[in-house]
Formats: sequence, C-alpha cells, structure tokens
Amino acid sequence: MSILIKPIITEKATNDSELFNRYAFVVNKNANKVEIKNAVESAYGVSISSVKTLNYPIQRNTKYTKKGLVTGIKSGYKKAIVQLAEGDSIDFYNNL
Repeated sequence: MSILIKPIITEKATNDSELFNRYAFVVNKNANKVEIKNAVESAYGVSISSVKTLNYPIQRNTKYTKKGLVTGIKSGYKKAIVQLAEGDSIDFYNNL
C-alpha cells in the first residue's frame, strides 16, 4: 500500500512552501498522520514537525441539457499538509 500518491503543486501550495515551509500531498484515504509522517520522512529525507489532514468528499453534479439529464462525479481524496522542521526543504523539480 502506497501512502503518498502525489505532491500537490498549485499556486497556493507553492506559496505555502516558500513562505511557511509547508508542503501538500495527496495521500491514501486509510493513512493516518503517523504513517504519513514516516512516509514523507523516508521518501524525502527531511524531518517533520506537524501533519494536518483534510478529507474531501465525492462531488456529484447534475446538468439539464438537450440530451437530457447528465450526471457527473468527481472522486474524493485525502490531502495532507506537512510542516517541515526549520532548515529542511523539499525540491520537487530536481528530477525533471
């Protein structure tokens, strides 16, 4: 079971990483904070001071069109925001 699915690289997440040394990841829904902390520390070789998690639910939408009723779904996910210790950083763009 892979704990870390992918890092979140958006404008807001990048700003957070530059100003406050916080990084965001999409993680497995069944992972807890201790498992997330151990996975990030082993994958990137940094020390973590805190982990915050957010669960995003499934989003359903319905549209009325010429074809009739069209339904869509956006899957739910779990996001983890990790606060690194002072002096540590993660470089996502190193292996491009």
